[in-house]
Amino acid sequence: MSQPLQISAETAVKLAEQLKVPIEHLMHMPRHILLQKMAELAKSQPQAADTAKPDASEPEPK
Repeated sequence: MSQPLQISAETAVKLAEQLKVPIEHLMHMPRHILLQKMAELAKSQPQAADTAKPDASEPEPK
């Protein structure tokens, strides 16, 4: 039987919120599933960063 994940409470809460799963499910999730979900989350975050407004310090292209 697998042991609960060895992560801090703060990390568990943040991951549960981002992955939209109950914290109880997260703590007993198999590592390979958690890593897969984290990879999917990481892939979706750079796309959101690309659509962000340009920084005010950078000149806008003409």
